[in-house]
Amino acid sequence: MILEYLKPIDEATVAHARIQEDRTLGKTIQLHTKQDGLPDLENVEIAIVTILENRRDQNALLHMGNLDGVRRKLYELFEGNWHSNIADLGDVLAGESVDDTYYVVRELTTYFLMNEIIPVFLGGSQDLMYPMYRAFDAYRPMINVVNIDSRFDLGNIDMPIESHNYIGKMVANEPYNLFNYSNLGFQTYFNSQEEINLLDKLFFDAIRLGELNGDITIAEPVIRDSDLLGIDLLSVQANEIMYDKGSPNGFQSAQMCSLSRYAGISDRLKAFGIFEIPSGDFPVLESAVGQMIWYFIEGYNYRHGEYPLNVSTGFLKYQVPIDNQTLIFYKSKKTERWWIELPHNSLINNKLKQYTLLPCDKKDYLLATDQILPERWLKARQKNEV
Repeated sequence: MILEYLKPIDEATVAHARIQEDRTLGKTIQLHTKQDGLPDLENVEIAIVTILENRRDQNALLHMGNLDGVRRKLYELFEGNWHSNIADLGDVLAGESVDDTYYVVRELTTYFLMNEIIPVFLGGSQDLMYPMYRAFDAYRPMINVVNIDSRFDLGNIDMPIESHNYIGKMVANEPYNLFNYSNLGFQTYFNSQEEINLLDKLFFDAIRLGELNGDITIAEPVIRDSDLLGIDLLSVQANEIMYDKGSPNGFQSAQMCSLSRYAGISDRLKAFGIFEIPSGDFPVLESAVGQMIWYFIEGYNYRHGEYPLNVSTGFLKYQVPIDNQTLIFYKSKKTERWWIELPHNSLINNKLKQYTLLPCDKKDYLLATDQILPERWLKARQKNEV
């Protein structure tokens, strides 16, 4: 069984969990320990797994050690008003080859998908998202992937897979199951003009860091529409996490917690990961990752069950005539979140073959009332018609 590849949590870290106060995560999370073995996963909804693999990170100088510092910081946090059962299942060790590690990550993700458990993977190089993505092949065709990163990671697809071209491999490698890729927080000087042009040609979404600094809430509809989301920790400002190998510009730690909460609250999202986490003694960085996980769990506990969406009850419908068409918006009475309809065109080879509801926000509705077509709606329609 694939769970046999999971190594128990270090005994000193387990002891650290045991001495925490009541109602802290160290006391409420089920732990995979050497003494007790794997916990019963029958009622578990979220599983935390660390992946100690970074050999395809071009900037990694040493093989990855443990991430127990992140665990300890997480265990020290008090749980919220939560109903979910959470388990920390320990470590995936680096295999004899990177492909061996990929196999384990893919099979673990498949196991979690089939058992309706959301994995929270904490790992080294971000190319580990690729085997997570491939696990969806037999689960759901045509998925949406969101990457919170200063780079697009499209790279040179003719080269072997690594941390700066794994998204390109998702686009180019069969089976072709990537319907949409969205990047949140890209910085232009980290991306070649060829990559920027390719992203636009493929009708993928990208929101610059500056736009998100102005209004972090514009990320929520993008994340709401994702099946798989990964975070590159190095997209956080270096001084925010006290890590001198990062970049001087990037997200603030509090912004990343907001984005993690959006990921947790997304009814559609099935797998979540935080990558490029260095092993070593980095207490501020470890606290930041622990709090991001906390906010993801917090968001999960406030999911509203609005995917797949049924607008027949509990929604307000708005029709906006614009040019020679009518845009149809829906607003949830429960959450006040917005969606816009992408109609099926029977005259073309429509990929989705249905009326598709694209998450949006009130600003998109207001743009439409000013006779401006929302950009994400335009891209989604164009992609749907290719």
